[in-house]
Amino acid sequence: MIKYILFLFLFFTFAVFADSAFLADQKKFGRVMSAYREKWDTVSSILKKADIEQNKLNIMIVSFKHEMKLDVYGKNATDKQYRLLKSYSICAASGDLGPKRKQGDYQVPEGFYYIERFNPSSSYYLSLGLNYPNESDKKKSRASDLGGDIFIHGECVTIGCMPMTNDKIKEIYILALEAKNNGQKKIPVYVFPFEMTPENMKKFSELYNENRELPSFWTNLKTGYDLFIKNRNELKVSVDKKGDYIFGN
Repeated sequence: MIKYILFLFLFFTFAVFADSAFLADQKKFGRVMSAYREKWDTVSSILKKADIEQNKLNIMIVSFKHEMKLDVYGKNATDKQYRLLKSYSICAASGDLGPKRKQGDYQVPEGFYYIERFNPSSSYYLSLGLNYPNESDKKKSRASDLGGDIFIHGECVTIGCMPMTNDKIKEIYILALEAKNNGQKKIPVYVFPFEMTPENMKKFSELYNENRELPSFWTNLKTGYDLFIKNRNELKVSVDKKGDYIFGN
């Protein structure tokens, strides 16, 4: 028992050290340091208003393609529910509603992802990379090349990404860095085609009725959307053999 407790202590100590080292390494880059100089007061104010402590911050990101909106939610790590910290406008878009299924289709993915990369010297200022293609994308696509390199980034140009402008990405990047520094291993990013209200489901299902795969795909996404709207917490997501999302309790 004592050995087990010691193992847990050493494991979590190492994890905290590794995350702190990651933040320190990121701050070696000029753009990250500029972001902190210019935006730290703004970020601190956002957290204070939401009653969230800097050293307990966890975040998640929810994006809506049609509304061209990206919402950042946050909470203290010990809280049960996330609360909206800030809503940002996405400044440019490519493709259409519907998931990304192959390289070169200009589509922004739809589904349940997480941030897997922090790029402090991106061609688009600062960028946060999504784990596209995920298991659902791989199982549902028939293409030999699904593409990749989907980012939330600066500037205002895109081919399948979510550009936020350099000014806005500074805040989002800092929030993500601080969450990772606090031990959040996977920052969720949920990308929906639109706000999935019953009215919108009816409207867009009728508009895109020629695509026979979309109604069932969007119905599957709506299950996750409804759970998030109801509970305001991170979803437990898995994927079945067909590539459909399964949501646990």
